[in-house]
Formats: sequence, C-alpha cells, structure tokens
Amino acid sequence: MELELRHLRVLCAIADCGSVGRAAAALGLTQPAMSTQLRRIERLLGEGLFVRSNTGVELTAYGTEVVSQARDVLARADALGRGRAGSASAAGARTVRLGVTNTPVVPDLLGNLRDACPDLTVTVSSVYATGELVRLVEAGELDAALGVDYPGLPVRHSPALAHRAINTVPIFVAMHAGHPLAHRVEVPLEELSRDTWFVTADDGVGWPGAFYDACEAAGFAPGNTHEFHVLEQLQSMIAMGLGVTAVQPTLRPIDGVLVKPLAGDPLWQRLLLVWRRDAVEAPVAEALHHHAVRVYRNLLAHAPHLQSWLARAYTATRAGDALR
Repeated sequence: MELELRHLRVLCAIADCGSVGRAAAALGLTQPAMSTQLRRIERLLGEGLFVRSNTGVELTAYGTEVVSQARDVLARADALGRGRAGSASAAGARTVRLGVTNTPVVPDLLGNLRDACPDLTVTVSSVYATGELVRLVEAGELDAALGVDYPGLPVRHSPALAHRAINTVPIFVAMHAGHPLAHRVEVPLEELSRDTWFVTADDGVGWPGAFYDACEAAGFAPGNTHEFHVLEQLQSMIAMGLGVTAVQPTLRPIDGVLVKPLAGDPLWQRLLLVWRRDAVEAPVAEALHHHAVRVYRNLLAHAPHLQSWLARAYTATRAGDALR
C-alpha cells in the first residue's frame, strides 16, 4: 500500500470531525470501511495517529504532525487542480468579514493572505466568545470566524455553515516563576487545588465548564477564582504571584511567568475555522484554512514549552510501541 490523496483526506476528515463515524458520514463511507482504512494507514506509517476515547478520537503528537503535512499536500494538490482559473477565483477582488477569538494566529495570517491573495480583502472583528462568533456567522453579519471548541464538546451550527479544524493542542498552565511547583517538568492539576485561579469568561462552546470538569476529575473545586481575560494584564498579575491560569501553548510568557504542561493532559482545545457556505467560495475557504494552519504550526514550532512536551510525548509513544 502507498499513501494516496484519498488517504490524506481520510486522516484530515477524522481529525476535523473528532470521530471515525462522523468522518465516514462526511465522506460517504461506512464506519467499518473508514476504520479499516485508518488501520492500514497507521500500519503503513508505523504508529498510531489517534487516541480512541468514549467521546471520539484525538490526535497523538505524531498524528498532529502527519495531519498538518497532509493538509499542506492536499492544499497544493487542490491548487494544481484548480489551475489559473481557480487561483484567480481565490484571489479575485472580494472581501471576507472574519471574526476572531483570542488567538495569536491573526497578525501573521493577515500578512500571509495579503501576500498570497493580494486581491482578497479581509476585515477583522475581535469577539471573545466562540458561541457569539458562530451566531454572527449564522446571522450573516460575518462570513467566517476563527474560534475554538473542546474534545467531547464539538462546535454546533446549522447546515448553512461549515467548519474545519486547524489544530488540536493541550492546554497548559501559566504560573509565577517562584511558584513552589516551578521546578516540575509537568504540573499535576490536583496540586494546584489551593491556588488562586484566573479563569476566562464563558465562551459559549464549553469553557470554563471544561476547566471545572477537569478540576472535579482531579478531586477538587477551585476555591478562589477571578474572571479575567485581558492577556497583558493577566500575565502581569501571574508574574506578581497573584494566581495561576490555563493558557494556550503558544503563549509567549513575559519575565517572571513560566508556562508548564499539565500532567496527563487533562485539558485540550481545538482551533477551527467556521464559514458560511453561501458567502465564502471553496477556494477562499481553502486559502483561509491553509494559511491559518501554516501560521499556527509555525507558532507551535517556536513555543519551547510545547516542543519539550511534544518530544516527551513522542518518546513515550515510541517506548510504549516497543513494549507491545
């Protein structure tokens, strides 16, 4: 067996849908056929790409890299298939109204789109809550949005909208450099039970519920919390030792702040693109997604705390394979 484009589409569909069954339905396949293809692909690549759970599947560290590369290959193949006419359509004079949640992807994404699609104008609106972003896209007030959701809590929308995952990453914790657990490579969530937590507001798609569920599973309920999400001020308060907070792994900490993975990875977040099918043509949606994936992958590559986590996860996976 050799990898073909259809195999790459299978991997991307499973990653986007978070479930083999949902991916099979999206591609018009049966679930057994999809499962068989996935097993063959994993056997060809030499290790597992997804971790199975009661709520679906999640990418392994190796799977994240494979799917990112698969998206690049598919984007290039689709561009070749469209030819000059398709490229003109993607870059034709038009405007996309893009809503964005709190993500570091935006500056480089806009720069890349300006260079790659000079005739595509993107206007940006900053909206914290993904639930509100989806509502605005549903209402036609936005054409597309960059939002988030969480494993077991996939974003919900009408058939008028489509969505595609950009990446799924673990949520880390930011703490004062002098915190008693600062020496730990990974921090057990239960050992932060007595800390003051800064918790961002309800995003309409599962946060902070996912955080409180993880705390409950760790055997505690945070006793002292503050609702706060202005990142610059939040980091300053963390640097002063006033509390800890859950953060994206792409966070660039200021002096006095450390970013640490949580032991066992109890919290995950998926960044995704959502768009109106009737407002964003397929080549434009592909361009938005392609460049968002490239920018986010570059951000992850320059996050040293995440790279350390990936190296440990990859080593653990290889060690587990050797024992089987």
